[in-house]
Amino acid sequence: MLIFMRNSASESDVNRVVERLDEFNLNADVLRNGTAAMIYVKDDSVEVPSLSAFNGIERIVHTEARYKLASRNHKPEDTIIEVGDRRIGGGNFCVMAGPCAVESVELGLEIASLLKSENLALMRGGAFKPRTSPYSFQGLEYEGLDILVEIRKQTGVLVVTEAIDVNSVGRVEKIADAIQVGSRNMQNFSLLKRLGKTSKPILLKRGMSATIEELLLAAEYIISGGNENVILCERGIRTFGNFARNTLDLSIIPAVKEKSHLPIIVDPSHATGKRNFISSMSKAALAAGADGLLIEVHTNPELSLSDGGQSLNPDEFKSLMVEIRKLASVMNVNVN
Repeated sequence: MLIFMRNSASESDVNRVVERLDEFNLNADVLRNGTAAMIYVKDDSVEVPSLSAFNGIERIVHTEARYKLASRNHKPEDTIIEVGDRRIGGGNFCVMAGPCAVESVELGLEIASLLKSENLALMRGGAFKPRTSPYSFQGLEYEGLDILVEIRKQTGVLVVTEAIDVNSVGRVEKIADAIQVGSRNMQNFSLLKRLGKTSKPILLKRGMSATIEELLLAAEYIISGGNENVILCERGIRTFGNFARNTLDLSIIPAVKEKSHLPIIVDPSHATGKRNFISSMSKAALAAGADGLLIEVHTNPELSLSDGGQSLNPDEFKSLMVEIRKLASVMNVNVN
C-alpha cells in the first residue's frame, strides 16, 4: 500500500498516519521527495478503517488486490467447477440454456428435451424475476420452483435458477444444482454471505455498472464464507451505446483470467437484448476465452412472458450449437 501525503502535510500529520498503521501491526516506511512524503506499507492485506480520513492524505494506492481468495496469486491454477457431471473452466466450455422465466411444466419439458438432444444438461430458468419496473412480470416465484422440481424429476436435467434474497435461498438450494445471483444483487452482501454457507455452485452475474474489482470482491464474499464454487458471468454493462440492450464487455474475460482463477461465462442474451446478435457474440465469447454461455431459449419467443426479443427458438439454438462446436474443435475446447 502506498499512501501519498499532500505537499502541505505537516510532520505531525505523517506521524499520526504512521502511528495508526502501527496500531494494526503494519510496518511503514516514510519516503520523501522534497517537501512531499509517501508512506509505504509492504503488507497490503489488512484494512485500516477510515484511514483516508486522516489529515494530510492525498490518496491511497493498494499495491495488492483486495480480493485475496479469488486472486490468481492465491491459486495459480484454474478452478474447475462441477455442476452435476458437467465441468466449467480449465478447457471445459459449458452451455446453459432455457427460458428467461419459468412458465409451465410443458415448456420446461420441451426445453429439457432440446438440451438433451444437444448433449447438454444445464437448464436455466428464473422462478424469481426482479425487474426494473414493478409492472413487469416478476416470475412465478415458489410455484416456479415447484415447476423446476417436476422438470428435473421427469428429465434429469440440471437446474440453474436465481435466489433474490436471504429468505429465498433455503428453498432454492434444495432444488437447484447451481444458484444464480442476478446483476441487481451482485452487491447484496447479506445474500452473498448466506451463499457462502451453501455448498451449491454460485453463478455470479456482473452488476450493470460494476468494475472488475467490484465483481471479484463480490465473489470474495462468497468464497470467504466457505463456498469456493463461484462462476463469474459477464452479462453486459451500461454505457452510452444504444444499439443493443447493454454493451457486452468481452475484454473482461482475459482480464479475469489474468487476475483470478475463477471461471467466467458470458450471457449474450441479456448483454445484447437482440436475438440476431446472440450467435455472433456467443462465438466471440468462446474465441475470447470464456468458459461457457448462458443463453435464453424459448419454444415460442413471441409468446414469452419475459424477454422474448432476446430468446432463440429451438432451430436457432441448434444452429448456434453447430457453430459453437465447430469453433470449439479448432480451439481444442470441450463443449458440455
